[in-house]
Amino acid sequence: MTDGRGLLVVISGPSGVGKDTVIKRLLELDPNLKYSVSYTTRPPRAGEVDGVDYRFVNREEFEGLIREGALLEYATYDSHLYGTPIAPLNEARAAGFDIVLKIDVQGAEQVRKRAPDALRIFLAPPNMDELLRRRTERHSENPRDQTARQLIAQDEMELAPHFDHVVVNDDLERAVQEVLAIIRRVRERHT
Repeated sequence: MTDGRGLLVVISGPSGVGKDTVIKRLLELDPNLKYSVSYTTRPPRAGEVDGVDYRFVNREEFEGLIREGALLEYATYDSHLYGTPIAPLNEARAAGFDIVLKIDVQGAEQVRKRAPDALRIFLAPPNMDELLRRRTERHSENPRDQTARQLIAQDEMELAPHFDHVVVNDDLERAVQEVLAIIRRVRERHT
């Protein structure tokens, strides 16, 4: 990363931990950070905008992206496909921007293998009860989905030690400042 290319920053963690909120604050606070919009086959949640929150595609379109080699990583999460497009990511990094990816732990492992210079940060809840409370309050999942995501979250929490850093999101602003400090330290080492 000494060639002027921007950092690749992976933010991962269980559903409901606050990845979107933390990333939104990071982007507000650091103009050198850009967000990579992933593809997904899941339907949009209320308020989500195609091309801003995700690029919403059907399974056939997503499978075409896989065949074309257009994705840095992709994974199945709760029966839906998610993936990170390579081209916009490479363009932004070549322009010197640091790129933030919001991806699940499966995708984070693929990124580690394909982009070993990536900074991988795991966002953890203070506890599993709090995680369930947050997901329940956002009213975006039916009870079956909540149960499935809680089981997935338990498995994901076991993988937290495999990341470069673990940040507990017990207080939004404190967590954001911790993540920002990590990014800035790594940025300074590579300039």
